Amino acid sequence: MVLWFLELFSSIPGQRLVSYISFRSLMAILTSFLIGVFFGKKLINIIYQLNFRDKARDYEGISSKNKIGTPTMGGLIIFISFLASVLLWGNLNNFFIKVILFAGFWFTALGFFDDYLKNVRGSVDLGMSRGLKLFFQALFGLILALLVLSQNSSPFPKDIITELFVPFIKNPVIDLSYFYYPFIILVIIGISNSINFADGLDGLATVPVALLALVYAAFAYILGNLKAADYLLFPYINGSGELVIAMSALIGALAAFLWFNAYPAEIFMGDTGSLFLGGIIATTAILLKKELLFLIAGGVFVIEFLSVFIQDYIGIKLFKRRIFYRAPIHHTYQFLGVGEPKIVVRFWIIAIIFTLISLISIKLR
Repeated sequence: MVLWFLELFSSIPGQRLVSYISFRSLMAILTSFLIGVFFGKKLINIIYQLNFRDKARDYEGISSKNKIGTPTMGGLIIFISFLASVLLWGNLNNFFIKVILFAGFWFTALGFFDDYLKNVRGSVDLGMSRGLKLFFQALFGLILALLVLSQNSSPFPKDIITELFVPFIKNPVIDLSYFYYPFIILVIIGISNSINFADGLDGLATVPVALLALVYAAFAYILGNLKAADYLLFPYINGSGELVIAMSALIGALAAFLWFNAYPAEIFMGDTGSLFLGGIIATTAILLKKELLFLIAGGVFVIEFLSVFIQDYIGIKLFKRRIFYRAPIHHTYQFLGVGEPKIVVRFWIIAIIFTLISLISIKLR
């Protein structure tokens, strides 16, 4: 929106400064943070008055009574802050910005409806059915695949449209051809649900997602800059640099949410937030052709996802017993008596390590 304004009034001083992605990304962080902090408390009060409050699940041996009654749907703080900042500082004519905004609306609506059903039905287990939720995630994945893999609308150079890139390897490893369609759907489902699983303790998911956004912002800047991409031997993806603005806005929005969500939390993000975050990160990974980078940069979420998969499908269904005390795995540490703040900070430290490894992959290839 700022860019549109400057086009109308080209004589305004400082126009060239605003055109730089580096400047707009910093302003996007600041804008989303200030909007989130300023409106966050007001939104928390509204949600509380509307009686959208947490109904804690019984984890058998893990006390959640202190969380009962805490307002949920806090993902609206993240979404509104993100949306306002991207609309203000992003290039709204850019393909990548349009797609990321579409993803934001889609997954926020999906998560909001799930949270709404849980609230009106009075149980965290009575939201949308797992099958229906997976259907809408897969449907978005299919729409995204049609957009980015079509020869007419694809933002990628024609020679790499269906190529799969692997971290630490310079050249694409395989051409997936038509198998790229189901691959994109699996990426959307896998990433969005893995972040959803990690949302269980105050602040646990917030910082790792912000670090993920930082990693993808770095790659977006490189891939969207012809000189940087050429120097570092990455494929140049024209226009992808605008994703730096989106990821920066997300970092600021998450910082604002953490202002209220740090232990003890004043509000929970709910599926409104966790599905929005998962959808945005998954979409960005696909738009940058860095889907497998998530296995490293999102290592915390991969661990959480695997703990649930191992517990439910290998332990309980196959061997009729639990592998972990509780799943996702952060609840195992709770069950063993580790304090919630200590668990959260340790997961943050692990996320920082994964972030550093991901950034090392830029040069070590």
